[in-house]
Amino acid sequence: MSGGPPTVSVVIPARDDAPALRACLRALQAQRTAPAEVVVVDNGSRDGTAAVARALGARVVHEPRVGIPRAAAAGYDAARGEVIARLDADSVPGPDWVARIAAAMAADPALAAVTGTGVFYGLPGGTGAAVARAYLGAYYLLCHAALAHPPLWGSNMAVRRSAWQAVRGDVHRDDGELHDDLDLSFALGPRWRVRLDRDLVVGVSARSVRGAAQWRRRVRRAVRTLWLNWRTSPPWERWEVRLRSR
Repeated sequence: MSGGPPTVSVVIPARDDAPALRACLRALQAQRTAPAEVVVVDNGSRDGTAAVARALGARVVHEPRVGIPRAAAAGYDAARGEVIARLDADSVPGPDWVARIAAAMAADPALAAVTGTGVFYGLPGGTGAAVARAYLGAYYLLCHAALAHPPLWGSNMAVRRSAWQAVRGDVHRDDGELHDDLDLSFALGPRWRVRLDRDLVVGVSARSVRGAAQWRRRVRRAVRTLWLNWRTSPPWERWEVRLRSR
């Protein structure tokens, strides 16, 4: 890596999400530090997702096999920057988002990945911040216990391309019933340094936490992600490695 801030590619997996993607890409155009590229992975969309991406300057990668793990991995593989930042199509980053990621990676060459928090939009009565604190607080606390390091949150995260290349063969990209961000967190393992930056904040749609069906699906995918990874790397072994490496 050069002496200056690392180059940052932004990867956005998307399927049939043109209106939300438009807002996300416009927020990226407003960054004070522009990303080196924006890669939108069109995951078998039937709407104008790919057209919106091209119109707003993104490079489109097609992954016709539906599933977020496949789409995210295809985007990471295609990214050219030294750091691969990740947003969901409904994420809305603030104007300093790319700059903060680049600065964090430049300041700590041993940092493999950084992740942040969010505020849900689309909830009544200004409850988005409180709901996000409760939801993400539980996610980070429980998954940290399972992983022995902070988990990544796919709506707001970044990983060094070198770290992705080292673990890309360990993720379960062909299983669409996983949380791909948590699966990548397991693949990184306790020897890699992952940091939660609570000042790295994005807006994100509340649709992911609205309704019983969404909650059932999210819980089912969480259980499956834990089950697959704990078969080869249970938490007590991960914590032993983590504590020994300090």
